[in-house]
Amino acid sequence: MKLPDANITVVYRSDGSGTTFVWTDYLSRVSPEWKSKIGANTSVQFPVGVGGKGNEGVSASVKQIANSIGYVEYAYAKQNKLSYGLVQNRDGKFPAPDDKSFQAAAANANWEAAPGFGIIINDQPGAEAWPITSATFILMHKKADKPEQSAAALKFFDWAFKNGDKLALDLEYVPMPANVKDKIRASWKGITDASNKPVF
Repeated sequence: MKLPDANITVVYRSDGSGTTFVWTDYLSRVSPEWKSKIGANTSVQFPVGVGGKGNEGVSASVKQIANSIGYVEYAYAKQNKLSYGLVQNRDGKFPAPDDKSFQAAAANANWEAAPGFGIIINDQPGAEAWPITSATFILMHKKADKPEQSAAALKFFDWAFKNGDKLALDLEYVPMPANVKDKIRASWKGITDASNKPVF
């Protein structure tokens, strides 16, 4: 590939964001220098570049500024038809960022490594796993003070796991793989009412 002899402009999130946390957490896992000098957080002091507000601002800046590079949530890259770079994963492979590679990262993660599945799924093993991946979490009280409401919420999540995969894909989100859904459903038995009876 013939590349131009030009400076590259880095575009980063100027506001605090989960997207920045996922990106800087990944960089901290693969670069000791990044980890020691900048670290991982929802907002960090980037050493170079220009800021854009939100995924929208970063997407717009990358499209407008010649020879620029940035990071955005997958949906924004796809909807804005942004080019993307392949990133080497833990197994030394370069999978494309897509539904299959995000699901591979989730499927290979050790979800039992932290209470309540509270793990970061960046840099997971597997030839097909995209290395910069994050899950969205729902928080529930283990001891439900309003068991009917907790049961209704779990009923919705159960419906979403059974019927929501296409809806998620239509919104450029990726459904959890079946093995992860099964682990999550099994954990619902630990959500109980005042008499320790499971609410769902």
